[in-house]
Amino acid sequence: MLAIDDLLVARDFSSVSDRAVRYALNLAARTGARLHLLHAEVLHEAPDPDGEDDRAPGKDLSRFREAVRRDGAVSADALEAVEIKEVVRRDVSAGPAIVNYATHAGVDLITLGTHGRRGPSRILLGSVAEEVVRRAEQPVLTVRGDADDATGSSPQTIDRILVPVDFSDPSREALRTAKEWAALYDATIDVLYVVAERIQPAFYTGGVQSIYDMEPDIEEKMMDRLEAFVADTGGPEREIRPHVLVGNAAPDIAEFVETESIDLVAMSTHGRTGLDRFLLGSVAEKVIRHVHCPVLTVKAFGPTLHASTEEAESTSGAE
Repeated sequence: MLAIDDLLVARDFSSVSDRAVRYALNLAARTGARLHLLHAEVLHEAPDPDGEDDRAPGKDLSRFREAVRRDGAVSADALEAVEIKEVVRRDVSAGPAIVNYATHAGVDLITLGTHGRRGPSRILLGSVAEEVVRRAEQPVLTVRGDADDATGSSPQTIDRILVPVDFSDPSREALRTAKEWAALYDATIDVLYVVAERIQPAFYTGGVQSIYDMEPDIEEKMMDRLEAFVADTGGPEREIRPHVLVGNAAPDIAEFVETESIDLVAMSTHGRTGLDRFLLGSVAEKVIRHVHCPVLTVKAFGPTLHASTEEAESTSGAE
């Protein structure tokens, strides 16, 4: 089962972050987690002349509870039972405030909204969500929203979860976590492996540029490997559909999400920082930027969102 005792959601009073609050409330009600509602105040930031006077993190919380209750996915009793801790932290910027508090408070999962900014504005201004995804040890759930969405939508029932994998240990951790998430929401899982079609220049031989020139049956080989990878990953039994595509990872994942109406993407990130990340980019960050559904990123290190195999077997035996 999902082992979430403390869930942090960051709120900046935008409609985007309010949507993240709804998702966090839904999840906290399902798991019984304590909800840390955090507002980060940025040091030396000029006051907003049009800003609201009441910036308490829990402002309008009853309205959020009612919106989630109307969605019908969780009971009113479960929502009322959620323990709320309101927190205000000041730091040089929002990202460090969120990451530092999560570490200090022993948070299991961080949730925050993202505008999915692209182009020059994102390059110049950066993204709080992407900074938190890179630097936090905890898994991070980013919830996409639009600035002109005045009300936001209530959390939708999660029916299909996509897990892009690369056969690494972090991607196995993402699949293991997704299976627990799927059990909580009674969802099915699609597992996707994208084979890079173009051969890198260092490996060009005799004009060979496509993976098909070297491995004509690459899709069949990778499907066998993917099915074995899925079978060897523990967790609750769920319906899992494997897929192999040949192309480019980030855009193909985004297209799969759109065409298949995926409700949640769960994927691993190595948490690169510095020049390496700047030059190579991150598939996870590109997916967060381009898809409209929530994205759960996990790492091979730090807290996990599921009980260990030994704990799961012990619980099963006790029952």
